[in-house]
Amino acid sequence: MPDALLHRALQHVEDWEQSWGDFERHPSLGVSPDRLDSVFDEYLERLEGNYPFHHPRYAGQMLKPPHPVACAAYAAAQRINPNNHALDGGPPTSQMETEVVADLAAMLGLPDTALGHLTGGGTVANLEALWVARELRPDQAVAVAENAHYTHGRMSDVLDTEVVPVSADARGRMDLDSLERALEQNGIGTVVLTAGTTGLGVVDPIDEAIPLCEAHGTRVHVDAAYGGFFRLLTEDAAPEIEGFPAERFRAIEDADSVAIDPHKHGLQPYGCGCILFRDPAVGRFYQHDSPYTYFTSDDLHLGEISLECSRPGAAAGALWCTLKALPLAPDDGLGPILTACVQAARTWTEAVEATDALRVVAPPETDIVSYVPATTESSLSAVHEASQALFDTAMNDPDDSIFTSVYQLSADALTSLHPSLTADRDEAAVLRSVLMKPGHETYAESLVERLSTLAMESV
Repeated sequence: MPDALLHRALQHVEDWEQSWGDFERHPSLGVSPDRLDSVFDEYLERLEGNYPFHHPRYAGQMLKPPHPVACAAYAAAQRINPNNHALDGGPPTSQMETEVVADLAAMLGLPDTALGHLTGGGTVANLEALWVARELRPDQAVAVAENAHYTHGRMSDVLDTEVVPVSADARGRMDLDSLERALEQNGIGTVVLTAGTTGLGVVDPIDEAIPLCEAHGTRVHVDAAYGGFFRLLTEDAAPEIEGFPAERFRAIEDADSVAIDPHKHGLQPYGCGCILFRDPAVGRFYQHDSPYTYFTSDDLHLGEISLECSRPGAAAGALWCTLKALPLAPDDGLGPILTACVQAARTWTEAVEATDALRVVAPPETDIVSYVPATTESSLSAVHEASQALFDTAMNDPDDSIFTSVYQLSADALTSLHPSLTADRDEAAVLRSVLMKPGHETYAESLVERLSTLAMESV
C-alpha cells in the first residue's frame, strides 16, 4: 500500500502540472546523471545510520513512524509546495488546515469558536500560548511543574516572563498543595498543566487543578503535546483501561489554551504541532500589516493568527487526509490505534512483573513504562549501573537488539516509589520504554522476555 499510494499521489500532481502546459526549465536546474547517482548513493547509505524507528524493537524515544497515508499526502502537497501563511499561498491546504484545527478542538472538548492553527511543533505551540499569556497578564508569572517539559522555561526566558516552579510528586505529577501555595504567595497569571509528561508519561491532576486556578482567577494552559490524542479514550465508546486517567484528560476541555502534536500520536511527519485558544479574541495580539500577502480574500488568513510566517501546506494536507482515512473516534480510526498503545504498556508491565530479572518503577498511565533490572544490592548506585548496563547491552546486541531509553529519576522520587532503596546518590537511571506503535501490543511480551534474559546474563 505505501508504494502504491505514493506513486498515485506523485502521478496525480505530475498530471496536474502538465495540465498547465509544458515550459522550458532553466538549464541551471539540471543535475548530471553521474553526479546525481553519486550523491544519492551516499545519501541513502548515510540514512542507514538511523535506528529502526519503524520496528517494534524500537521502544526508546518518542519517535512514531508516520502513517503511509500521511506520507503520500505530504509528498503530493510538498511537490506543489504551498505556503499556508496566506490564502493565496495555498488555498486548498489553508482550508484543510482550518478543518483539521476544528477537528482537533472538538476532540479536546473546546468550543466551536476556538481559535487555532498548526505550528512547526509543540515548542512553537507552547511559545505562542505563553506569549498570549504574557500579553493578557503582562506583569504576572507563569507557574510550571518541576517535571514539565523544559520548553516552558526556555520560552519564558525568550519572553522575559517569570517562572514559578511547582513541586511534583514521585511520579512527576504536579502537587496540588504546592500549586495552591504558589497561587496564594505569587502573582501568577497562568498555570501550565501537562497531559502526558515526556518522562514517565503521567498526567497532571488537570481535573482538580483547573477549579483551583479558577478560584484564584488564574488562566490555565495545558501542554498536551504528547498525550492530547488520548482524550479520545475518554468517550463513551472507549474501552475501560486499567490506570488510565480519563477524568484528567476529559478536563482539558476547560483549559484556556492547549498545545497538541499531531506528529506524535496523530501519525504525522515532523513537524506538525497545533495551538488552540478557547477565546478567539486573543487573535488581536497577532495583528500585523502585510499588504503584499493578504489580498486574494477577505477571509481570515492563517498568517494573521500565527507567530510563524511561512508554514508548509503539506503538513495540513497530510493531517487532513489522515483524519479522513483514520477519523478521530474512540472505536474507529485513531481510537483503536491509541488503545493498542496504551494496552501495550499494560502488557509490558505485566510481563515485567512476571520476571525475576526486572522490576516496575511505577505503573503506567499512558503508553510509557518505567522499570529497572533487579539487583542484589538495594542502593541507587546499583540500580543506576544495572539500568545503564542493560540499556547498552540491549541496544548493541548484534543478533537481537532492542532499543529502550534511560531516564534520570531523583533520589527522593525513587525512594518514595521504592522505600527499600538506599539513597547513596542524588539521582539514578531507570529504563523507559515508549510504546507508541500499535505493534508493540503484540511484541511486548517477547521484548520483555529478551530484556529479562539479557539482564540475567549480566548479573
